[in-house]
Amino acid sequence: MGAAAVAPECALCRDDGGELVWRGARLRVIRADEAGFPAFYRVVWQAHVAELSDLAEDERAHCMQAVVLVEQVLRERLAPTKINLAALGNQVAHLHWHVIARFDWDSHFPAAVWAAPQRERALGREQAVAARLPGVHAALRERLESWSGY
Repeated sequence: MGAAAVAPECALCRDDGGELVWRGARLRVIRADEAGFPAFYRVVWQAHVAELSDLAEDERAHCMQAVVLVEQVLRERLAPTKINLAALGNQVAHLHWHVIARFDWDSHFPAAVWAAPQRERALGREQAVAARLPGVHAALRERLESWSGY
């Protein structure tokens, strides 16, 4: 797939899709603004493709390694209860992976972030996680830049 493939009507082709943390030649990592989930990231493939199987084998490996690197940094820096990974694309048919640090105190845990809330939001805890994100972003940039696949 060529990196130049874009679809102007696609939200992820038009703009970053959130707070840009890092951009490489093939993909970018953004932090999504999802209320209640301060450590909600997306790994977005630059070219407009809908499915992981649309990528060549080396591109699939490249994409998945980036997802793993984001997961590792979130685990190291935030020690979440769980990391959720999802590649839905039902609303935006542009290949992207959700990498979400989940905590047992979050409003939806253990249900999915898209499910009904289980309890009130823990605003103080959310803010404490958000305060650590500059360090998380610095670690993400360092890890992604130093990875030999880029």
